[in-house]
Amino acid sequence: MPSMTQQSQPRHNTADQDEQVLLGVDTHKDVHVAAVITSTGLLLDTRGFPTTREGYRQLLCWARAFGQLQRAGVECTGSYGAVLTRYLHHEGVTVTEVNQPDKAARRRHGKSDSIDAAAAARAVLSGRATATAKTTDGPVETVRLFKMAKSSAVKCRSMAINQLKAVLVAAEPTLRESLAGLSNPKLIRRCSQLRPASGTGPQAASRHTLRLLARRILHFTEEINDLTARISTAIDACAPKLLGSTASVRTRPQPC
Repeated sequence: MPSMTQQSQPRHNTADQDEQVLLGVDTHKDVHVAAVITSTGLLLDTRGFPTTREGYRQLLCWARAFGQLQRAGVECTGSYGAVLTRYLHHEGVTVTEVNQPDKAARRRHGKSDSIDAAAAARAVLSGRATATAKTTDGPVETVRLFKMAKSSAVKCRSMAINQLKAVLVAAEPTLRESLAGLSNPKLIRRCSQLRPASGTGPQAASRHTLRLLARRILHFTEEINDLTARISTAIDACAPKLLGSTASVRTRPQPC
């Protein structure tokens, strides 16, 4: 990956301010590599920019110095390129998502960030890339983030419940029998209230582990209920008719 100050040797550096140019960006975690081409596909220049607010500003100013910039092809608009995509959109540049490399170009010219950036711009110019990039700054992104966090919490809670029951199967008979027949919510609540046993043997370890797992389950349940309510609130704000009469059910706290 080129440094922020490294740039390729430009093939053509005479800028016509009335000429339409296209921007292509190969995105990475720390540095984005940008390329500007003319409306005929001629490469003007490539350069790397840091993935910071100032870096985005510099990238756009640099690209606009070559001519009229209205379109850009950006790789990975849902991850490394998400913030740059939002910035370009707010600055009036239409961003097209480019996620599939031009295999023919790679066979001819090899693989490099500068080549990929130019290929992203040419993909827009040729019409090979046509999908308008999502800006990830609206209610859909809000719901997506909350659902991602909720899905993770649900998986972790399920794992903890399975572990708790596995520990209980091998626990001492007295402890196991005292918890037999309880529903999941009551079992978890009872285990969370177990007093740590003295000693360092398996029996003491079982009680301590059951207590820890139960409290972990309660914590994840609280997270899940909070995220469920936030998802419903976000949906209600942009599409109140979507939930309708089921909104109160969706936001109802879930048992353990």
